[in-house]
Amino acid sequence: MLFHMLQKYPNISYAIINDINGDLTTCYRTVKDQPEALIESLHNIEREYHSLNSYDAKRDFYLAIRKRYNEKNLDAIENTTNFFFLNRTCFNGLYRVNKKGMFNVPFGRYEHPLLCDEETLIADSEILQKVEILNGDFEGTFEYASGNTLFYFDPPYRPLTETSSFNDYTKESFNDAAQIRLKEFCDKIDKTGFKFMLSNCECQGKDVTEGFFDVLYRKYHIERVLANRSINSNPNKRGKLTEILVRNYEGTQRSSYYTNFMQPILVAEGQYKYIVEPTNKSL
Repeated sequence: MLFHMLQKYPNISYAIINDINGDLTTCYRTVKDQPEALIESLHNIEREYHSLNSYDAKRDFYLAIRKRYNEKNLDAIENTTNFFFLNRTCFNGLYRVNKKGMFNVPFGRYEHPLLCDEETLIADSEILQKVEILNGDFEGTFEYASGNTLFYFDPPYRPLTETSSFNDYTKESFNDAAQIRLKEFCDKIDKTGFKFMLSNCECQGKDVTEGFFDVLYRKYHIERVLANRSINSNPNKRGKLTEILVRNYEGTQRSSYYTNFMQPILVAEGQYKYIVEPTNKSL
């Protein structure tokens, strides 16, 4: 969403992106400020990894990098290098941590994963020059809003079922109480006169008539869209799922652009400062 908006709408001169996951925000800052050093480091780990000739050797290398990453005492270049490496070689590209904040996704089976996309990193670094990167709770972004500001919220999605309760992108669980706190923050944004959009899953809970988000955001515009999902432990549950878009404004135009998750983007016309919050589900 962020990169699409900044590429397609050059009138957006300033954007803020915020997340509570410090490893993710460190990654964004490193891509922004030290792309050359990061590219060199990624090429080094790429050569070392691809020189290994067996599955067992690659798995052991992965586990060693995961252990080192979880020490939480790395400089920005090494931390981001390991962050990229784990994302590209772990099972299904999943990001998951335990209650202690330790990354615990097992090794994946990829023949020759691309660990350093140099061209994309350079392009992303250029785009990020107009982005301020914050690391903290979403409510802290309010002090940055002024004038014609648009907030976009992409929180950890509410579980589709009682048994699919994964939202551990950070050690702090984003439960229903957090979803309600986010809605109250949206009320504050709306009352102040700013605009917001929020995405989440179409989640009805145990009772299909419950409509958790329909009730929570009943005073706002709610739209259903189809989104492709390729990550699920059950292959039968991959594919198109319904998601919701919530917004407090009229006047959108549907874009033909689709993100990596194939989610339609609704674009509000006008000059905007752009705040994205949170963004820790995926790279």
